[in-house]
Amino acid sequence: MLQIDDLHVELDAEPALLRAIDGLSLSIQRGETFALVGESGCGKSMTALALNRLLPEVGRITGGRILLDGEDLLALSESGMRRVRGGRIGMIFQEPGTSLNPVLKVGEQLIEAIESHTPLRGEAARAKAIDWLRRVGIPQPERRIDDYPFRMSGGQKQRVMIAMTLSAEPDFVVADEPTTALDVTIQAQILDLLRDLQRERGLGLLLITHDLAVVAGMAHRVALMYAGQIVEMAAADAFFARPQHPYAQALLRALPDAERRGRPLAAIPGSVPPLSLRFEGCRYAPRCDRVVPACTSSVPQLEAASPLHWVRCWRAGDPVAAAAPTASTTEPTAAGAVLLSVRDLTVSFPVRSGLLQRVTGRFDAVQGVSFELHAGRTLALVGESGCGKTTTGKAIVQLLRGRATLGGQALLDGQDLFTLQGEALRQARRRVQIVFQDPFASLNPRLRVAEVLEEGLVALCPELDADARRARIESMAERVGLRREALLRFPHEFSGGQRQRIAIARALAVQPALVVCDEPTSALDVSVQAQILNLMRELQRELGLSYLFITHNIGVVAYAADEVAVMHGGRIVEQGPCTPVLAQPAHAYTRELLASVPRACPPVTG
Repeated sequence: MLQIDDLHVELDAEPALLRAIDGLSLSIQRGETFALVGESGCGKSMTALALNRLLPEVGRITGGRILLDGEDLLALSESGMRRVRGGRIGMIFQEPGTSLNPVLKVGEQLIEAIESHTPLRGEAARAKAIDWLRRVGIPQPERRIDDYPFRMSGGQKQRVMIAMTLSAEPDFVVADEPTTALDVTIQAQILDLLRDLQRERGLGLLLITHDLAVVAGMAHRVALMYAGQIVEMAAADAFFARPQHPYAQALLRALPDAERRGRPLAAIPGSVPPLSLRFEGCRYAPRCDRVVPACTSSVPQLEAASPLHWVRCWRAGDPVAAAAPTASTTEPTAAGAVLLSVRDLTVSFPVRSGLLQRVTGRFDAVQGVSFELHAGRTLALVGESGCGKTTTGKAIVQLLRGRATLGGQALLDGQDLFTLQGEALRQARRRVQIVFQDPFASLNPRLRVAEVLEEGLVALCPELDADARRARIESMAERVGLRREALLRFPHEFSGGQRQRIAIARALAVQPALVVCDEPTSALDVSVQAQILNLMRELQRELGLSYLFITHNIGVVAYAADEVAVMHGGRIVEQGPCTPVLAQPAHAYTRELLASVPRACPPVTG
């Protein structure tokens, strides 16, 4: 058994001490999947790091125990803990781009893990590494094992990270958003693999995720975290069928799907309160639509010894009916003129080999892609990882000049973006912005958030003075759910979901006409995802924005997209209006893609 008893973790941060984890207790049996869910910044990832004693320098465990088969891991020396990490407790990190060593080939990193924790050596270790790359869905593993991480897509790097963890054959795996960067077909493959390992080896899995559909299909038990504490714990079927805490009910109402199309999602107002505060009563009370006087009473008066004291709290008075989202009275934006016309787009990358890395061939990542995007509309580009979705988006935003050979045209209001130079290109960059998939890699770690947001305004909006820039930055930060004090912090001080909000604010700050959104909500929990989708919907209605939405989240596509294009092998195999394509797909690959989508239980309404 892996057991956590009354764990407390504090972070020395400016301007005050943060209580990242405040009295957390849970246990995981061999062969069990235990899901830990909650909003970004609630302490889920900090729990994973604490389990492996990998806290940042400013973090420290101030109380509690972490027991592995009765042995307290907090009492082990560092050398003793190194034997536990990887060998007995594996860790799949949230951001594979920063977890993989960029100067080592992926095969060298897998073989290192295998040789460190299993008796295999040399060619036997390499053969096992290739086998694991094949099992997690890496195409041509015999060749890709000698690639560097930067040559792989975000989803492929995540698969490498999963293979590296599982190849060491641990007893328990702490999976921090393991399927966030994966398309639905590979996600289904990985989840099936984890189930098989649980049956074969009794693998215990702590699944940290914001994808409630994955939780519904995988977890035996679910714990919901809020502001460093667990507020509800239940068997998975009971959690989805009869959620008790108002926060759990609100999260389930925030899930996007086709039935909510055309109306705002039930986003939870506000954000997780600062962890520097000392709380009395229910921590969710400031955001709750069912709050009663008992909610803000002191914890001892609410029998704090009971883990379910909050049930008595919100049931102490007559709960107010939850505010369901009202249907929008505004008609969908009528299709305007064609804003972006992509004609026969091709993108080829050089293939290098040998000691001198000479060009020995070319790889056609995108082949003959054509589509049109109208003003004020949303086109979703979906498909497997590595199919060319992100490459298409980067080519349109002009980020592949000098790195790849481009063919065809990308016409923005009739101007071919591929032929623009100088001032004309700078003006086009203001009109076309991109939100990247990996918010950690796309934000300058040396700049504070305010400077990150101001950088684009200085370069692309020179007509704004300092006061105007500051006002727009503060307004945009508030609209994406960031507190004003967050503007003075650095990107590394935020969770993955919070960093993605910063990236979205940066793209929208220059008021573009077209935003290429490369998995913009993949790092966001469902409540923040609802806020962002509502925000993007409002901005589209108010400003006539167009979105090229690159995603593998079919629920988001069904809710937000007007048209959808399905990519496979660098080509578009099916495209058309969103509802008919998702309801009656014509192409076999589209049917396979939709069949792999995990389904959450129907959200509650009361």
